[in-house]
Amino acid sequence: MVLERIDSPSDLRALDEDELGTLAAELRDAIVGAVAKVGGHLGSNLGVVELTLALHRVFDSPRDLLVWDTGHQAYVHKMLTGRRAAFGTLRQAGGLSGYPSREESPHDVVENSHASTALSWVAGLTQGLTDQGLDERGVTDDADGPTGTPSATRRVVAVVGDGALTGGMAYEALNNIGHHQLPAVIVLNDNGRSYAETVSRLSEIAADVRTDPRYRLMRDRVDQALARLPLVERFTDAGREALKAVISEAPALQSFVEALGVRYLGPYDGHDVTKLEHALSHAARLRTPVLVHVLTQKGKGYEPAETDPEKKLHDTSAFDIATGRTNGGASRRWTAVFAATLGELADERPEVVAVTAAMPGSTGLLPLMRRSPRQVLDVGIAEQHATTSAAGLAHAGRIPVVAVYSTFFSRAFDQANLDVGLHGEHVVFVLDRAGITGDDGPSHHGVLDLALGLRIAGMTVLTPSHAEDLDALLRTAVDLDGPVLLRFPKGTPPAAGDLGVTGLVPGLAARPLRQGGDVTILAVGDRVLPALGAAAELTDAGVDAAVWDVRSVRPADRRMLAAAAEAPLVVTVENGVVGGGAGAELADRIQELAGVRDAPPVLRLGVPATFLPHGKHDRILAELGLDAAGIAAATRKALGDEA
Repeated sequence: MVLERIDSPSDLRALDEDELGTLAAELRDAIVGAVAKVGGHLGSNLGVVELTLALHRVFDSPRDLLVWDTGHQAYVHKMLTGRRAAFGTLRQAGGLSGYPSREESPHDVVENSHASTALSWVAGLTQGLTDQGLDERGVTDDADGPTGTPSATRRVVAVVGDGALTGGMAYEALNNIGHHQLPAVIVLNDNGRSYAETVSRLSEIAADVRTDPRYRLMRDRVDQALARLPLVERFTDAGREALKAVISEAPALQSFVEALGVRYLGPYDGHDVTKLEHALSHAARLRTPVLVHVLTQKGKGYEPAETDPEKKLHDTSAFDIATGRTNGGASRRWTAVFAATLGELADERPEVVAVTAAMPGSTGLLPLMRRSPRQVLDVGIAEQHATTSAAGLAHAGRIPVVAVYSTFFSRAFDQANLDVGLHGEHVVFVLDRAGITGDDGPSHHGVLDLALGLRIAGMTVLTPSHAEDLDALLRTAVDLDGPVLLRFPKGTPPAAGDLGVTGLVPGLAARPLRQGGDVTILAVGDRVLPALGAAAELTDAGVDAAVWDVRSVRPADRRMLAAAAEAPLVVTVENGVVGGGAGAELADRIQELAGVRDAPPVLRLGVPATFLPHGKHDRILAELGLDAAGIAAATRKALGDEA
């Protein structure tokens, strides 16, 4: 196998064209085999095999800096940079991260997996290295770049997807890269998709190029013409102008980036290593910012990914290689419960409109989008825009439901605070994957939303604990005034019967689940079930614990607060960061009700302020003491009983 001979990027440079083709096939087989066992990001990585090979054959990582946006397209990069033997540990506790990781390799520069950030990183890196070069050698007189070169000619390369270019931060960075003429190399990996199809007029134009049969014919003619020129003349200005004239579809994107001061090259076939190397080598010689436009196919080489209409198997749990079908059971997920209720609400109330940031499938909006497309708005990877536009929708009489993953809510906090909160607009934020999420690691744990939402004046914060309550609280949220945040975790919700619940409580009322005089446990969201388990353990130890299902953190149920104020000890437990979270909010409300002197002590249990690595959801929660055993142990310790 060729792959077994690759221990570092330098090993790639000795391979001939046939060996590169074999290596590409072996890499795809390795990716499919690993992701089939442990889950992960599949389609995006299958699409960048040849591009990654070309990048590592042209650039000298880690001396040259490769920045991936987002990091879930870096599996091939990992295998080519010394981590091939460990690839089977992908996303496992103690194994390889599903994203770039500085702890794993000096080849990994940026490990944040959120989209649209790479160009800003690259702007700063290039500016810093260029300043070093000016300090060392003074201003250069390079015909291609009047402002100097990066220190010791180190190159900085961003690999961005067309989906990432739907995020405003990318355009802010692109504007500054062009304005300051920073000699960055920007590789646009254009596959026409983020999770779903990319929401962008520029991407639509590129799609016309990708699907037009005239495109390949024209490119072949240009390549033949350039091949007849001496090597030194193939990338002259004249050659570039000829290419522009022949490929009539490209100038829209080209004109846009060049208007910002960034040179445009392309588009190129992203699955032709030889042509990619020529293009990247030319880009590497320039001393002005340059964008290399590369057309790839998401999911290439694996038929179930190529034909997946929703997201080309962008991400997946473990699956059967022969069919591409996941191995999970038929249990109903939190997201599915949300989707069903939202669909009913949309049918009943035409003013309801769902807003998604490029993730209609992952957030459960596809059924509604197919049935009533006017009631779903996909704004691309643009959480800030999603939030402020939702404020506008609300002011215009609609009821916007902004459905995003919890980890992405933090990207739009300023807009949620000032555009929604300050104006008192009735926007319902529905945050999926709240709390510890597991295998995707620190950038995807949704632990900040409670603390952030509670910082916004007037924000109602709702935390359903089981499937039926998600339905009830979502219906309540739509009927409220002002901003609302409703959160639920990843996975399968318990049923009401699992909590011993036989009926629903009205509105925002808390739910008493167990009586007890020694300690009162106020459990938030998915921590209700383990809190009940902890109460059972405490009973065995002679401690009588009351348990409340909080349901609404703000406003908190006054009846629950009054009961807690009479307890010898209050324990709050939440699947979110403990500092400034639900426990802090409830403790403040208890103190207001009982008075500073008479309020009971409050033990707040939650996630510490640290970046938690990837691992299984239940294991991480147990290590944090947020499972039944941990809650019971912490309670006994607070009561002075460590036996």
